[in-house]
Amino acid sequence: MKRTRRQWVTLGLAAVLLAALCVLAAFWQWHRYTDRQEQIDLVDANYAAQPVPLEELVAGPGSTLAADDVWRPAVVVGEYVPEDTVLLRNRPVNGTPGFHLLVPLRTELGGEPVVIVVDRGFVPLGADASEAASVPDPPAGQVAVTVTLRADEPAADRGAEGGTVSRINTEQVLAATQGASTADGGTVGAYGQMRSEDPAADQALVPAPRPDTDPGSHLSYTFQWAIFALGAVGGFVLLWRRETRAATVTAGELIAAEEPEGSSRPRRERRRPRRVDEEHEDALVDAARPGHRG
Repeated sequence: MKRTRRQWVTLGLAAVLLAALCVLAAFWQWHRYTDRQEQIDLVDANYAAQPVPLEELVAGPGSTLAADDVWRPAVVVGEYVPEDTVLLRNRPVNGTPGFHLLVPLRTELGGEPVVIVVDRGFVPLGADASEAASVPDPPAGQVAVTVTLRADEPAADRGAEGGTVSRINTEQVLAATQGASTADGGTVGAYGQMRSEDPAADQALVPAPRPDTDPGSHLSYTFQWAIFALGAVGGFVLLWRRETRAATVTAGELIAAEEPEGSSRPRRERRRPRRVDEEHEDALVDAARPGHRG
């Protein structure tokens, strides 16, 4: 069935639209790949760096952590406030559900008191899923804590049960404690994931896992979408060429198709017997008419 001009236009527009959508998807996956690669490069550059004092990375109360300093290790010297411990929910480690223990740590920055939240580690669920199996105490007195610095997470939209949070946001963590630590100093826009403590606690916790540096499948998806875009345009062109080529048959090709294979007679002679037959038939019809004279 031969397609009309309108049908070809419709098919062409559909192919262009499909290709455009595939190109947009390819660019989206490419941007996700480049963003992910930037995060991996930052982890590779910072995570294995030598620990430095906290004041070299955070100037003082009210300061935030620079984006280039995320994942850097720092040493914080101060005292834990164990009575203000908060449980972080919905952060399993190695597939095991449980809680992270968030403990405020009193320290000083530039001679001013500051409270920084430290994620001391992970504990599994207890018999009741709403509670931790245990909440070990941190070291008492002054302690030097080596942490991995992280920027505060966005505040959660929904409230949490007393003594628990769903995100590590300094203001929300300290508000959940309802303890004295919120009044004992300023805060910074960062928190720390504990690597080690000196002196060490009596009971060790499961440390936070090393950051994930898997690039994912974004790059391969980028190439797949690009191939789909080429396939949409290429498929239309191939279909158009096939149908237009089939419809373009010359008169010579038609005549050649009618001749017996292997015939050597000139084309004009091969056509003549057909005309003689037609003239003979006309003569017979005329002879059969009444009153006809030969």
